Amino acid sequence: MRDEPAAHAVDEIDRAREQEYALLSTLLARCPDAAMIESLAGLQGDASPLGIAHAALGQAAARTDAKGVQREYFDLFSGLGRGGLLPYASYYLTGSLYGRPLARLRDVLQPLAIVPAEGQSEPEDHAAMLLEIMAGLAGGRIAAPVGTERDIFETHLAPWIGRFFADLEQTRPATFYAAVGGLGRVFTEIEIEAFRLPA
Repeated sequence: MRDEPAAHAVDEIDRAREQEYALLSTLLARCPDAAMIESLAGLQGDASPLGIAHAALGQAAARTDAKGVQREYFDLFSGLGRGGLLPYASYYLTGSLYGRPLARLRDVLQPLAIVPAEGQSEPEDHAAMLLEIMAGLAGGRIAAPVGTERDIFETHLAPWIGRFFADLEQTRPATFYAAVGGLGRVFTEIEIEAFRLPA
């Protein structure tokens, strides 16, 4: 996605949220390379649900290698075999691709001048694209009116992204991406609760 100039001052919590969204987006957009897997293997956590999910991802990264993660990624998102997932809002909400959820999302993104990067083949309702948009909003890189971040999350992510992450977490024999799903599920639950708080 194309980033706009910073829209507002970003506090420590929003910076952490930006990083979480960006990590999940990256892991869903493409298979991580060996350097990233090695970096993730160093993740540590605490006793909080998010900390436990971070530790689980770190442990899963430490137990695998680039080839194993590449195979998981292919089987889950690129292969045609059973057990693959379709990480699109349209699919989770309507059962088909390129449906009304995508059209509605494009109507929201157009006034914000958010367009796919050149060469990007995935539609905007792909989980990785939506998470990238949320990272840009949380981090202030995408200029938007007050309330836009909440509206995009509640309308275009909350109705389905938790189910997607739960499906990813339960997919077998995936181990690395099961941990990615666990992290995404926990983070989504935290965001849902946070957005329910008064603005």
